[in-house]
Amino acid sequence: MQAAQNISQIFMGVNLKCASCHDSFINDWTLAEAYGLANIYSDEPLEIYGCDKPTGKKAGLRFIYPELGDIPATTNKAARCQRLAEMITSKQDGRLSRTIVNRFWAKFFGRGLVEPVDDMEQSAWNTDLLDWLAEDLVANHYDLKKTIERILTSQAYQLPAVPGGEPALKDYVFQGPHVRRLSAEQFCDALGAITGVWHSQPAGEFDFSCLQPNSAAALAQKGKWIWNDPNAAQNAPLGTNFLRKTITLSEAPSEAMAVAACDNSFTLFVNGKNIASGKDYGRPVLIDLQPHLRKGTNVLAVAAVNQSPDNPPPADQKAPEPAANPAGFFFFARIRQQGKPTDFASDASWVWSAEKKEGWEQPGFLAADWKPAAELGAASMAPWNLESKLRQTFAANAVNGRVRAALVNADSLMAALGRPNREQVMTSRATAATTLQALELTNGDNLSKLLQRGAEQLLDAAPATGRALATRLYQHAVGRKPTAEELKLAEELVGAPAKKEGVEDLLWAMAMLPEFQLIY
Repeated sequence: MQAAQNISQIFMGVNLKCASCHDSFINDWTLAEAYGLANIYSDEPLEIYGCDKPTGKKAGLRFIYPELGDIPATTNKAARCQRLAEMITSKQDGRLSRTIVNRFWAKFFGRGLVEPVDDMEQSAWNTDLLDWLAEDLVANHYDLKKTIERILTSQAYQLPAVPGGEPALKDYVFQGPHVRRLSAEQFCDALGAITGVWHSQPAGEFDFSCLQPNSAAALAQKGKWIWNDPNAAQNAPLGTNFLRKTITLSEAPSEAMAVAACDNSFTLFVNGKNIASGKDYGRPVLIDLQPHLRKGTNVLAVAAVNQSPDNPPPADQKAPEPAANPAGFFFFARIRQQGKPTDFASDASWVWSAEKKEGWEQPGFLAADWKPAAELGAASMAPWNLESKLRQTFAANAVNGRVRAALVNADSLMAALGRPNREQVMTSRATAATTLQALELTNGDNLSKLLQRGAEQLLDAAPATGRALATRLYQHAVGRKPTAEELKLAEELVGAPAKKEGVEDLLWAMAMLPEFQLIY
């Protein structure tokens, strides 16, 4: 039933919540129609309950708009869902395209062509415009970016913003986009833009490889799984394999990121310093090499361990043959020197030794008797099949530690500002300010810590006078220079020389400006 409610609300603009309990009092939807849609997702025919009381009747199987076709009463739920998807996305279903463009219009203008946006049974204030946008979306094969372009380049969107107030459901006259608040995520991203304080990693697995297509291709082409035995992917003795790679740089790199994985675990040294490790080859490690590389000769040294899943890492000595299992090490680095690429990866140019000697990880160690590593295969090879995961992990460096708020879990600040939890379907958010928001913005711990870190970074990056700092922040935050009075107050806040507490106060004051928090 929850799936039925969500599908109808999101894609069709139909509210079935009342009809899920009884024949609706607010529209024409019936209990039988709600159960008919819910039955599509059920493993067996549902018994209809009216206000939590069983009726003894079994629900039928039907879409809420039977004019679009029938759904076979098959026991194969996947087939039923596929048929439902075909019906919803068919050209005959004009409701899907109209619901989508109405949501976009509401997002960019502060009010939908139809209000409320989850009740598409209501009349649009401009039916021709709704129909044109909907048919244009279908004609462009549901290209959402194309629809966004249509809206944002329109004369309607270019009009000056007007006060919105409470949306009038009748006799509405369009005068321009409504002045509206930044969403919780937009507000946090705006703070990140002026303070330089962002989230370093997304909360889930996101593939950013489209941002660096050349690097993604290079990883697949250059990177090889390596070990000390060409048959290691099938069977390798337990033990530690010591690996080294020497690279020469004409200058210190401006960017140097790497991804590494090892079956079973590894420790990476750069120029003798332990900088990274990993113990789960299914979770490749992203490594920032830039602080550790220098102009001239650089040595990467790896202690790669093959161990039994049920036992701790073995000693450096070779283990008995019966305990052998697959082993391999993968590494890819993207290095830029004044924009010029110097990528390298694990391959036969690395050397190995099974014997641990004093100083083996140091740059000055003489590895004359070490042997070339054996190339096992490409990143996609079995048994690891990790090319996609390696690309995804490595591509995270494309955002350079500037992960936007929408890709991380909500904190108390975002929750107070209206970000819903992800267990609920929320297609619109309340815009009225609340007491909780006022408290969070005035003395909330998350905002306070963010501004503290922002003040530190601003002072560390470019120490400046209060006047210069205030001028730069105003231009960055609200797109204009401060007035004479604002500049005077800002200089007094920041102090001379600029103090961290003063910069914090200035950042807080600017974050509270209506110009900063509102979309005009």
